[in-house]
This record gives sequence, C-alpha cells and structure tokens, in this order.
Amino acid sequence: MRKENSDFKTAFVSEAGSFIDNRDYFAFVELEDMACYVIADGLDTDREVHSAKMAVSVILESFMEKPSLSRRKIRQDLEAAHEWLKFESRRVRLKASVLVVVTNYTKMVWASCGNARLYQFRGGRLNLRSKDQSLAQLLLEDGRVSEDGLSNHEERGNLLSYMGRPDRFEPYISEKTPLSDGDVLLLCTPGIWEEVELPEMLDALAESSDPDSLTDTLEDIVLSKQRQTVNNYTAAAIYVNKTFAEKPKNRKKWIMRIAIILLTMAIAGGGIWYAKARQAAKLADTVMQMTEYEQEGDEYATAGDYPKALKAYSEAKNAASKLKDKLHFQLLRNKQRVAQAVTDGDEYVKDGSFDMAVDSYTKALGEADKYKPFKVEDIEARIERSAAIAKLTEVIKEGDLQFQNQDYNRALETYKKAYRAAIEANYPGGQKQLETKMEETENKIDNIHRETKTLQADNLEKKGDRALAVLDYNGAIEAYKLAQEIYQEIDKLERVLAMERKIAKADEKRNPIVPASGQADSAGVSAGSGVSGAQTQGQGAYGSSGSRNSGGGSDWSGASGAGGNGASGYTGGGNQGSSGSSPANANAGSASGQSQSSANQGTAGPATGAEETGSGSENTMNNSQERSDASDGGGES
Repeated sequence: MRKENSDFKTAFVSEAGSFIDNRDYFAFVELEDMACYVIADGLDTDREVHSAKMAVSVILESFMEKPSLSRRKIRQDLEAAHEWLKFESRRVRLKASVLVVVTNYTKMVWASCGNARLYQFRGGRLNLRSKDQSLAQLLLEDGRVSEDGLSNHEERGNLLSYMGRPDRFEPYISEKTPLSDGDVLLLCTPGIWEEVELPEMLDALAESSDPDSLTDTLEDIVLSKQRQTVNNYTAAAIYVNKTFAEKPKNRKKWIMRIAIILLTMAIAGGGIWYAKARQAAKLADTVMQMTEYEQEGDEYATAGDYPKALKAYSEAKNAASKLKDKLHFQLLRNKQRVAQAVTDGDEYVKDGSFDMAVDSYTKALGEADKYKPFKVEDIEARIERSAAIAKLTEVIKEGDLQFQNQDYNRALETYKKAYRAAIEANYPGGQKQLETKMEETENKIDNIHRETKTLQADNLEKKGDRALAVLDYNGAIEAYKLAQEIYQEIDKLERVLAMERKIAKADEKRNPIVPASGQADSAGVSAGSGVSGAQTQGQGAYGSSGSRNSGGGSDWSGASGAGGNGASGYTGGGNQGSSGSSPANANAGSASGQSQSSANQGTAGPATGAEETGSGSENTMNNSQERSDASDGGGES
C-alpha cells in the first residue's frame, strides 16, 4: 500500500575497478510497507568468500523476516551479519564496511559501520552525510582536518569500527528522519566518495534527472580521474520522487487523548495531593499523641506512679518512632528507662529481693536528676524503705525462730516490734503478714493459759472430791468454789455447772434437812402406834422367820416384841442386807426377850417402847436421807 502510493526509483553501479574481483556489494528490497537498501565494501582479501555479499544477504534476510523501522531491530540485523562474518572467518578474518537504509516510504533510519557513506540531497543541496567510523573522521571533528581534505586523508581507511571486528561491534544507528518528495539518497563505497568530490556530486545531481543517469555520471567522474589504480566502486542512487503521505492525524481524537491524559494527570495529582494531605494529617495526629503521652508520663512520674508513667512513655516513644523523630525518641527512651528501673525496684521489694531493689533504685537515681518529672528524694526514700524492710525481714525471721522454739511470749514481742517498724516503713504487705503471725502467737498463748487453768481447776475439783469423801464438807465446798471460779474464768460452763452441783451436794451433806417437831411426834406415834404397821411389816418381814422359829401363837407375840426393834432391825437390814440378819436377829432375840419381858411387865413396855421409838425416829430420818441419796431406799415410802 505504501509502495503503491509512493515513488522511489533506485539505480546502482558497482564495478571492480582495477581489480579482478569486485568486493563491493549492493542489494535492496522494496516491500509493500517498507524497503531496505544495503551497500557493503569488503575489507578482506578472501577470494572464496565475499564478505560484503555475505553481510548484505544476511541483513536483507533478517529484514524480510520481520520488517521494522525500529532501531533495535536494525541493530539486531546488523549483529546477525556481524556474527555470521565471525563464524565464517576460517581462513582469513572477514570484515566489511556496511551501510543500511530502511524506510517506510515516509521516514528512514540508516545505520553504518566502517566508511561506507550515505548522502542525502534535498533541493539540489547536501542535506546530510553519514559519518565514517575512522580516525580521519575524528580528526575532522577535532578540527584538525578540513571537510575537503577528508576524502584524501591518509587515515580515511583507518577504521575504528567495522563489521566482523573480533573484540567489539558498535554500529551507528540514526534516529527516524523524515523524507521529502525530491530527496535523493546516494549510497556509495570509498571507491566513489574518495574520487568524487562533493561539488562534483552536486553537479552530477544537477545534471541528472533519474538515478540511472546519476550513477552513470558518478562512474564517469571516477573513471575520468584516470587513476593508475581504480578501487572497487559502488554507487546506489534512490530518487524519492514521492513519499507516502500519511493520513492526517485526527485532531479531535488527539485532543481527546490529550484531555484524557491531562485529566488522568489531574486526578493522579489530586490523588497525590489527597494522599499527602492525609499523610500530613496523620503525622499531625501522631505528633499530638506523642506530646499527650509524654505529658501524661511526666504527670505520673511526678506523682510517683512509675508503672503508669512507664506505659505512657512507651506509647510516646512508639509515636516518635513513627514520626522518625530521633531526638524525642531518645529523650522518651531515657525517661522510660528511669521509670522502668524504679518499677523493677518496686517489684523486687514485693518479691523480697531487697538487694536487687536497691541496685535498681540506684540505677534510676543516676539518671533521674536529668529529667524534671522524676523526684530524686522520692527514689532516695524508696532506697531507705528497701533497707528498712530488709532489716524488718530479719526481725521477722528472729520472731519465727522464737515461735518455732515455742517461746511464744518473746515471739509475740518480736512480732509487735516488727509490726511497728512495718508501719513506719509503709510496708502494708509486712503489716498484714505480721498481723497473721501475732494472731497465731496469741492463740498459742491463750491455749496454754487455758490448759494451765484447766489443770489447776481439775486439781481443785479432785481436792474437793477427796474432802467430800472424808466428810470434810467445808473443805470440799471451798475447793469446788475455787475450781468453779477458774472454770468460769476460762469459759468452761459445763464444768462450772458441775461444780455447782457438787457444791450443793456437799452443802446438803453438811446441812442435812431436820424434820419439824410435829413431824417428830407423829413419827414417835407412828413408831408406837405404828406397831400395827410395824407389825404388819414385821409380820411380812419376819412371818417366815417366825414360822421358822416357832408356831403361830408365838409368832404374833414375837412380832409384837419386835415392834420396837422392828425399825432397828429394818435399819440393819437396810444397811447390811442379809448380812445384818445375824446381829439383827441376835438383837432381835434380845429385844424380843425384852419386849416379851416388857409386855409381861405391863407399863415398862411403853416407856421402853417410846425410847426405842425415838431412836427409831432418828434412824428413820437417816434412812429418809439415805433414800433420797441412794436408790436402795426407793422401795420404801
């Protein structure tokens, strides 16, 4: 498409000159969208391999594989030819000067290595000329050689770079250069440009209307020189009669693209501004947090609350780290270190490690005076308190040893002394510990006191029992009362009541109940008149005895005689049981004889009976007392 809408005319001339072989080579390819023109001058003398032809062939093959106006692609094509020459350098080193022109019929890019040249003529004038990679070119650029003298300078063939160079290959590749209608491109080897001066080229160009005539004219000029030796010469002329006119750019489309780009940049710029604004706001917040945390830490440190100060300083230090504020970071870290040392000292005190506590406080004291929030006197007081608590601990250990040795009174005194010291040292933990120890010690002392009192009371009670046993009622009551007082002192209420009962019992024994006089008469009457009763009992009691001793008639009289001694006989029976039967019976036998005698004597009987009755009444009272105390009288009423 581009080729059809453009007009590029090409012609060339290439001859061996005075030599047998022409070691120059030119070839080109014009594709639909691009064209490539390559001219080379073989620099080696290998008769079997033509390095120029090989280089041109490789470059054109590479170009046709992937036509491109890219400088990178053109370099790759040249490097492929360079490597190929190096690979084929078996007998001699193959080398060549190469010039490449690639065009899309609108623009062109040329590349050169060595001293093959490109001339661009526009409007009958030279528009540009490629630079040789030779020492003469450097001399020209240094101003040591004139442009006119370059073509014949002795160093024009001293190449600094060429294709096939073993160490390095550095071709020159131009930027994209626009072509214009009427441009003439002339590619030539040294055989042309060494013989044809620029003015001669311009004259030839002026006289020529097409590339064929131009190349022929150039050849005529070379030959007209009539040199003794004519080098290989090659000239290729490209007449750019018409370039491909590209479609005008869509202005609206480009405006839209530019607008989109500007909008994108604006948005990006806005986003960046927004991000920066947010970052600035975040930094401001961080600064505020750092300041607030530091002030908070200072307040806590001034108040002596070092754990809270430590936490606040830590937060402030983190904020300073986010801000990358090294100055505040170091300051806050120092404050944090002081607070940490004091806090560690407090913990050591709680654990009882007073030496470590003093060391930690001393460490804090060494830096505290550098910072205003920390009070040196407060830290010094903590050191003194640690020392005091350490001494207090030794006192407590002394008290514990006394307690273990059951020296409770001394242990209690020691604990009280330590307790007062704990209050002075403001050591609540020690106070609580000592309160527990003192309570335990006091309990021990109380128990010992109670046991002692109990033993004392028990001894008094036993003393009372022994006194009661020997009928020493007063001594028994006195001992019981003393025991009762002790029991009451130690709150043994059961024992107090027991002593009360014993006291009452002893008192009853000491002061037996005396019957009233009416009751005594009644008892005498009962004793006298109670013959019938006695008789009744005697009849019951001795009925069998009478039956064993005599018949029925003597039984009655015997029973009557026994009426006075019936009670006595009963008493003996009451005290001795069956063992009393012998003496009782003996007395009874005697009494019975007296009774019988009294009965026979008439009046004497009642008097004797009355006396016996009185004795019987006394015995009766004793028996009553015994019945009230002993169960063996329970059957009598």
